[in-house]
Amino acid sequence: MQQSGRPTIKDVARAAGVSPTTVSHALNGKGVVRRETVERIERVATEVGYRPSAIARGLQKSRLGLLALVIRPFHSLDTFLPEGVDYFLRVAGAASLSAMEHGYSMMLIDDPTRPGVPFSALAADAYIVTEPFENDPVLTLLSEQRIPFVTLGADPARRGEFPAIDEGADQQTLLMISHLAEAGAQRIALVTGTDRNDWNLGSKRSLTSWSEARGQRPLVLALPEAAGERVGDAVIDHFFGGDPSEHPDAVFCLTGRHAAGVAEAAIRRGIRVPEDLLVAAGSGAMQNRTSSPTVTTLDLHPEESAQLAVEVAVRLAEGRPIDTPIAVPAATLDIRESTTRA
Repeated sequence: MQQSGRPTIKDVARAAGVSPTTVSHALNGKGVVRRETVERIERVATEVGYRPSAIARGLQKSRLGLLALVIRPFHSLDTFLPEGVDYFLRVAGAASLSAMEHGYSMMLIDDPTRPGVPFSALAADAYIVTEPFENDPVLTLLSEQRIPFVTLGADPARRGEFPAIDEGADQQTLLMISHLAEAGAQRIALVTGTDRNDWNLGSKRSLTSWSEARGQRPLVLALPEAAGERVGDAVIDHFFGGDPSEHPDAVFCLTGRHAAGVAEAAIRRGIRVPEDLLVAAGSGAMQNRTSSPTVTTLDLHPEESAQLAVEVAVRLAEGRPIDTPIAVPAATLDIRESTTRA
């Protein structure tokens, strides 16, 4: 049943001055429709806010053998290829190869809710959405269009509402906090990104609980992910500019590039790493493996998570049941020089 208030193919036809059949052929690439007519219909469809739900449902019934991957953190980065960050490449590569193992192809797309998005962005049999934001409009769109999807990381505001491979940001942060405490840290600061996703919000929640349980004021700073290593001086200024009793002896950055910048800025200012300050990252970058000292990171096992997401997406596309809750690969520690004291 067509939902009330949503533009229909008839609305597009009326606005474009053509028949609904012509609209259908133009948007499906079927029949013989002049190029200028197709362009006019596509323009009108965008103007009236029409989304090709009927097309998407029709494609799902016949199954194109196509999955789509939407990497939401790209929304906050200044490039699709952030220097030194291989996490997204590992997710995309493993998902693509796993899709082929299941007889599907993988399509990497940008935000399908943005204006002017190609109609093909909603043509896949099922979607994988990584690290969705709080009340993420992409999930809302897919849900309204009744397009199957699974998320890597939960929508913080709608946990349990959609199929999700919940990576447990809270527990990942506690794993690193426990390591830092075992390495001698007594006051730990956390540097998150600015996106309101479970990765940032869950980690902040864990660090806050850990600090308050020890009678400490939580030390948390949110900085843009796109700033990369440039945040180093800002982090040191923020955490080391006031009362010395409030200074941390460990800094845990959720992104590897932030951690690399913090370690470099600390050493440049005479703060020894790891003797005076432990530094660690929640997701590694090449800089963490090659810097001096090398930086301890979490290994989130993105290949395993991506393969699992593909398996779930395929089941959803084919109308088969999925196991719930979905088992998730646990993060492990890559301990390096920045948290290893003599």
